[in-house]
Amino acid sequence: MVAIGYGLASAKWFTDKSGQIIARIVTQVALPMYMVNTITHDFTKGELIRLLPEIKFPIVSMLVLFAISVGFARALGIRKNRRGLFQSMFFNSNTVFVGLPINMALFGVKSLPYVLVYYMVNTTFFWTLGTYLIQRDGEGAWKFDIRATLSKVFSPPLLGFILGIIFVWTDVKLPTFVVSDLQYIGNLTVPLSMFFIGIAVQRAGLRNMEFNKYSLGILFGRFILAPIVMFFLLWKADVPHLMKQVFILQSAMPVMTNAPVVASLYGADADYAAIMVTESTILSLVVVPILMTLINN
Repeated sequence: MVAIGYGLASAKWFTDKSGQIIARIVTQVALPMYMVNTITHDFTKGELIRLLPEIKFPIVSMLVLFAISVGFARALGIRKNRRGLFQSMFFNSNTVFVGLPINMALFGVKSLPYVLVYYMVNTTFFWTLGTYLIQRDGEGAWKFDIRATLSKVFSPPLLGFILGIIFVWTDVKLPTFVVSDLQYIGNLTVPLSMFFIGIAVQRAGLRNMEFNKYSLGILFGRFILAPIVMFFLLWKADVPHLMKQVFILQSAMPVMTNAPVVASLYGADADYAAIMVTESTILSLVVVPILMTLINN
């Protein structure tokens, strides 16, 4: 599906705005409906109650990675106007456009709650600590806007997840025609996400890839340190094996697609962020099969 998206973008089937439109359809329409339908159809109160305490694993993992990123940025001599962006990309991962379809393709619908737990933590960290670090790189003074931050954290996918939990908790049964609509539209999530990845890679261009201390540090953090940290956190934990697999994969996803947008908004190095999104997304197509082989053995 990624290859089809790449091929159609190369054939000019998609305009410059197509990727943005697909991203909005996925995040604001298809994915929230997918959340509601899947949570209400496949999960019980007991399963959801057992899931919530496991939020501690991605929280601790990201805090550890953030601490490591501070040392890495100094050791590599990352210049000050890139340091916050470097740290943000080091510990945040793309849990929706790459993480969700990959986990759904590999593990099926049973992986969704674990994907969403990691997504909740990841998006909260990005729009608070991650955004602060990026904004600190920019030209202006840092300001914390609680309303804007909450609107980013409580995004449509997370609200869909919360709504699904409310329906399960209150034993609400949705009408058949509503369930059908949720299912049909929600099923657009995975293929459109895969198309989006292909379009993004084609638009960025493989020629823009460059490997230096700025990029290699991020790639090392995303694809090697992040899964290692998560592995050791989960190693002796008494949790389902599927959760371990999903959390390790989610931790090793590429750089957040929002990083260049936020960097541009605050006058940070948006080009650097865009290159890292491209490089990490392309390399994830190689890293994920290797990681899957390792965690299945």
